[in-house]
Amino acid sequence: MNSKRRSRLSLQAYIEGVLAGDRMVLSRAITLVESSLPADQELAREVMDAVLPHSGKSIRIGITGVPGVGKSTFIESFGSYLTGLGKKLAVLAIDPSSQRSGGSILGDKTRMEQLSHNPLAYIRPSAAGTALGGVAARTREAMLLCEAAGFEVVFIETVGVGQSETAVRNMVDFFLLLMLAGAGDELQGIKKGIMEMADGLAITKADGDNKMPAKQAQAAYRNALHLFPPTQSGWIPKVLTCSAQANEGLEAVWQMICQYREHTRLKGFFEQRRREQNLSWMHTAIEDMLKQHFYSHPAVAQHRKQLEQEVMAGSSGAVGAARFLFSVFKGNFSSDTNVNNS
Repeated sequence: MNSKRRSRLSLQAYIEGVLAGDRMVLSRAITLVESSLPADQELAREVMDAVLPHSGKSIRIGITGVPGVGKSTFIESFGSYLTGLGKKLAVLAIDPSSQRSGGSILGDKTRMEQLSHNPLAYIRPSAAGTALGGVAARTREAMLLCEAAGFEVVFIETVGVGQSETAVRNMVDFFLLLMLAGAGDELQGIKKGIMEMADGLAITKADGDNKMPAKQAQAAYRNALHLFPPTQSGWIPKVLTCSAQANEGLEAVWQMICQYREHTRLKGFFEQRRREQNLSWMHTAIEDMLKQHFYSHPAVAQHRKQLEQEVMAGSSGAVGAARFLFSVFKGNFSSDTNVNNS
């Protein structure tokens, strides 16, 4: 990459470009907020502060599902349906990162080839990195930037189903869970906690010989959802069937999302949850900053490697080592600190 492409834009150029819906500037702004360089982080904060009043007007949809459920195919078909209605769609697709190399495939535009060429759609792949929750560390900022750029619907595609996907739930308005039929005992195929978080379920690949199994799975999930406690908003999650391949059932999925938005707005829950999400975002940001500041502290770095080796060897307790490093971080270390406490 040449130096011209690597060079940063001015603050005003970022702001004006994002608000004008310039996709090249939008992409560069997302890259800026994803950067770990201190200078980039400061500029990113100024950009976010400037565009924040222009965000918040989209419907935010989290999409997750079991492996093999066909998330990419569903997103491409459902996204094409929405752009057919004239909606401007942003897809924030998260690629899993290798825990060995830290690399990721970032092949979402290849997986969604038709949608990637749609003038009303914008696809941004990001690496999940070490962030928990099946989302990238700066997904929230990317979402707000897309909203400021005028996108009316934002999809957040997660890595997959897991215990930490509360992170996705805490940044979207509607959490859509995609499920398969005919893959054994469906009710054992997913954790109860994920089903409780879902605002709606869609049984995918409901076409051909799989139509009847999909209907059976739909009935099973409906019965299962009745056993869960009522939702805070009073919304009863729906279970639908659809076929992305045959473009069937997509309209019903969108109607469900619209009905949910109308229901929660009338109850005052829609805005309440967004306010709670903002507060949660603040606490998460504090935790991230504290963690970054802690590990970059010179005194912590000085002792950390040796302590890690001692903990791995069993000569120091994990909790005692952590307390020692924290006392060093605070500057309150005393020779009486017992590192071997566990």
